Amino acid sequence: MFSKKSQLVLALVCVLGTGALLTGTQEPRAADAPAAAKAAAPAVEVTVITTQASDIAMESTLSGRTSAYRVAEVRPQVSGILMKRLFEEGAEVKEGQPLYQIDDATYKAALETAKAQLAQAQATLVQARADAKRSAELVKIKAVSEQSNDAAQAAKKTAEAAVLSGKAAVRTAQINLDYTKVRSPISGRISRSEVTEGALMQAYAGLMTTVHQLDPIYVDVTQTSEDLMRIRREIANGTLKTNPDGSARVQLVLSDGTTYEHEGKLTFTDASVSESMGTVNLRAVFPNPERFLMPGMYVRAKLSEGVRPNSILVDQQCVMRDNLGRAYVYVVTKDNKVEQRMVEALSTIGTTWVIGSGLSAGEKVIFEGMQRVRVGATVAPKELDRSKMTPTRALF
Repeated sequence: MFSKKSQLVLALVCVLGTGALLTGTQEPRAADAPAAAKAAAPAVEVTVITTQASDIAMESTLSGRTSAYRVAEVRPQVSGILMKRLFEEGAEVKEGQPLYQIDDATYKAALETAKAQLAQAQATLVQARADAKRSAELVKIKAVSEQSNDAAQAAKKTAEAAVLSGKAAVRTAQINLDYTKVRSPISGRISRSEVTEGALMQAYAGLMTTVHQLDPIYVDVTQTSEDLMRIRREIANGTLKTNPDGSARVQLVLSDGTTYEHEGKLTFTDASVSESMGTVNLRAVFPNPERFLMPGMYVRAKLSEGVRPNSILVDQQCVMRDNLGRAYVYVVTKDNKVEQRMVEALSTIGTTWVIGSGLSAGEKVIFEGMQRVRVGATVAPKELDRSKMTPTRALF
């Protein structure tokens, strides 16, 4: 039926097929390949940090602005033409130092008039007292009538009242004359002058200049009501240890990142919470002998909350968050298994998180390699070489 050539080809095909079949039976099955690879795969190497418990000084970083310790608006207390400015704008002035001179000619005249009227009243009083004394003696011997004596005594009292009124007029005239020399109500740095020579001053109307007391100086910041309540609660239950006098220390970091050399104290906490922002106003006072700080400067205040004993610090790189915003870390157990652990991340210090709960001292937290592992996997932990780590960054 088949030709000799066709029979030869068919025989060759059968031989090749049989060889391929025999060769295939000697190779492992495809289903067994992943299992074999899995059994042979080494444990993933991860870098870990062994947690340690220590006493940590807790701090809050709050934004705010500086404000003058005292501000005095200088206004005229008498009317008149401004004759002269007696200070240099932007200079330091002392309390009581003359700043302006208002034309005092009419006030000097008023003082002289008041003094003359007082002298006349005093002379009248001398005569009235003499008349009253003589009348009192004469009425005893019936030399004058009771009515005349009463008139003499009344004249003396009228003269005494006139003297008192004259003295008050002199004091008033002297005060008005003194007010023509406008003086600084406080010591501090004076601003620019708002008026010039020749201007007409109206008593108690119109701002002439402003004096700011800059040493010490206030720093006004805000803190969330939740953080404030947390701090108070932790101080109450002993978690935070404060200074013996209960005061809180404050340090300033300026807008260029440098730290202000003088330390301040928290002096005021507002009694109410902002309804729109949910924050509480805080005020700290700082020494400012060099007048380096000026009102209106933007600063950040590092508020010392106290000392938290036996606290755990974890590098920020170790802490992650789930879809609900909850913080967690990967922990290597004693049998080198990976475990996901939910933690309470309270606040940051430099590049680390302060852990409130979820970790204890001596546990191994994965620092590098968490992207290559899964929960329950076996890993080969390697302790982080801290000598190769960069120094802790500043807060800002």
